[in-house]
Amino acid sequence: MTTVQRPEVQVDVVLTGEAVTQIRQFMAAEDVPEETAGLRVAVLPGGCSGFKYGLNIEEQPLDDDIILERSGLRVFVDAFSAQYLNGTTVDYVSTMQGAGFTFTNPNATGGCGCGSSFTV
Repeated sequence: MTTVQRPEVQVDVVLTGEAVTQIRQFMAAEDVPEETAGLRVAVLPGGCSGFKYGLNIEEQPLDDDIILERSGLRVFVDAFSAQYLNGTTVDYVSTMQGAGFTFTNPNATGGCGCGSSFTV
């Protein structure tokens, strides 16, 4: 597990095995350069509880990103998001109601029925 972090910001994001499998499939479909591409995990203002999660496959990190390596995948986190994501687990679940990524965030103090927004 390799991490490139700025000294003033620390973050740990966990990807489950199923999440890694799905992310690899999405990256292959996007045909992004494996040596520089990664998954951006972000917290964005919005949603019915104040914040919402964002996931995006990007070809390269931004200059000030924290870069984590998880199971051979690069994970990009910006400093704003890092303060809310530390200790978060990203999973991919498939149920009869649908499939998608889920977040278990120990920093969240509340959420809403949609499951994609939270408060801290």
